Amino acid sequence: MAGNGASCEQPQKRVGAKDKHNGNSTDSSIRERRQKDKEERLSLVLWRRPITTLHYFFLETLIKLKEWTLKLWRRRGTVLLFLVVSSIFSIAYSTEGTHQKYVQYLEKKFLWCAYWVGLGILSSVGLGTGLHTFLLYLGPHIASVTLAAYECGSTDFPEPPYPDQIVCPQGGGVEGSISLWSIMSKVRLEACMWGAGTAIGELPPYFMARAARQSGADPDDEDYEEFEEMLEQAETAQDFVTRAKLGVQNMVQRVGFFGILACASIPNPLFDLAGITCGHFLVPFWTFFGATLIGKAIIKMHIQKLFVIITFSKHIVEQMVSLIGSVPKVGPSLQKPFSEYLEAQRSKLHHAGEGTPAGENWLSWIFEKVVVVMVCYFVCSIVNSMAQSYAKRLQLQKHSEEKTK
Repeated sequence: MAGNGASCEQPQKRVGAKDKHNGNSTDSSIRERRQKDKEERLSLVLWRRPITTLHYFFLETLIKLKEWTLKLWRRRGTVLLFLVVSSIFSIAYSTEGTHQKYVQYLEKKFLWCAYWVGLGILSSVGLGTGLHTFLLYLGPHIASVTLAAYECGSTDFPEPPYPDQIVCPQGGGVEGSISLWSIMSKVRLEACMWGAGTAIGELPPYFMARAARQSGADPDDEDYEEFEEMLEQAETAQDFVTRAKLGVQNMVQRVGFFGILACASIPNPLFDLAGITCGHFLVPFWTFFGATLIGKAIIKMHIQKLFVIITFSKHIVEQMVSLIGSVPKVGPSLQKPFSEYLEAQRSKLHHAGEGTPAGENWLSWIFEKVVVVMVCYFVCSIVNSMAQSYAKRLQLQKHSEEKTK
């Protein structure tokens, strides 16, 4: 009996080992196929295959428009309510009366907030591949307000033309009346709206991972696949980047709301992983979004804002200019354009509207060109990404047809 039992167990083990071997070979072939498909998609960029990339981009755009139209049709009640409210505001906007000053004030504030929220979304969307709008827009805006506040001796910039143009108020302010708090209060709305936009930009990875986990299907996203591979290889991970990602994942998973809040409150390039982690472990939406919104729009935004204001405070700027001049050989040549730029800004603040020529400066010229290049690169990355998304659709369709044969 014992011998028969042993003989029965041995074939089972052999079959199990064989199945495991077949499973490993199947997984290996699938992994190789996915890697080959990924390399083929990544080669689909404007500077390598422009015609195919643009063709796929337009086809993917049509598919997305169709999907969004169907989603709006399913929520036609909400769309109808939105149209009714918009019609009421449109009638109020076009009808003359004493309410016009309030309508214009709300319009101005709404467009101003929407502008910064949009820039925040552009900054965080795409798992860190977005346009870095803090360096290009919000940071320079805070810096210009800081320099103007110290130069004018006041933050009471007349509206209009602020924020399109900063003009010192007539009579100026009291010397030494400017404080960090007054400058922070002046730019708080823009900074908080930008931070709220970055929080909104973290939602797509969360919803993608949550939907994939609830459906049980293979997610149509490489970032989620890399995340699951990282979880499988957690015990054997040795490199710093993987261990750092695992640290973020463990903090979010174990601490919950306060772990998400801690990761969102500090400049953290690995926070993109938090959205996927929260979606994968089915963290409630308001727990994730609430902690992200508080961390990014309030705590982190005040830290970044304080850093920029301190950096561009009057006495610190003067020290920076003097330090640049003390650099051997190249110092004086670099100090001159910086001094000219600051002097031009002071001249514009005190003589705005008088037709005083500000003079071109190579620093402002370079900054404008950097902004143009960054925006062009961002547009190209959107075109490439959508073209690669359509290519992935074709690959998935091809593999599904091969399975049915």
